[in-house]
Amino acid sequence: MATVNLTMETFESTVLGDGIVLVDLWAAWCGPCRMFAPVFEAASEARPHVTFAKVDTEAEQQLAGALGVSSIPTLMMFRDGILLYNQAGALPAPALEDLISQVEALDMDVVRAEIAKLDSEHSADSHA
Repeated sequence: MATVNLTMETFESTVLGDGIVLVDLWAAWCGPCRMFAPVFEAASEARPHVTFAKVDTEAEQQLAGALGVSSIPTLMMFRDGILLYNQAGALPAPALEDLISQVEALDMDVVRAEIAKLDSEHSADSHA
């Protein structure tokens, strides 16, 4: 699957859907971004069931700011609308493949239960 370009208008609807979404935040002037681009593209071809998306941080400065991006490239990974990975830095192909495999193997019911538990603990702490 080819990559899709995300904008402020399309970001939320893309990442909050079902399935796995990888988002590469990049800029044309960024050397590490240019080095990571073929790795990201190759992974997108190998995994057509995963959505691979790109955000040009120069064209989408408001979106990059809203996401708190302070360094590029930054890779974000969502599954079923839940942010599971958010890290700056280009990954080599084997590390990217391993990360995708780990996210594919997650039991999302367990992840949602953990989030609910943390949310309830946090709200209990804030009312104490």
